[in-house]
Amino acid sequence: MVSLKVYNLLGQQVRTLVDEVEKPGYYTVHWDGRDDQGLELPSGVYFYRLRVARDKFVETKKMLLLI
Repeated sequence: MVSLKVYNLLGQQVRTLVDEVEKPGYYTVHWDGRDDQGLELPSGVYFYRLRVARDKFVETKKMLLLI
């Protein structure tokens, strides 16, 4: 199981980009700057969290969204 989610500075989840079973390999995910309701989010700092195999691997990184 792989999940990739985006959070705002308050720690609120704003978008789920991936939440499914994936085969091992290299993948690219594009984010359009919208939340789960399809609304455009403002420019600013966001975090993404990648979780693999039920928390066997978890990584959180900061990113900057410019609109």
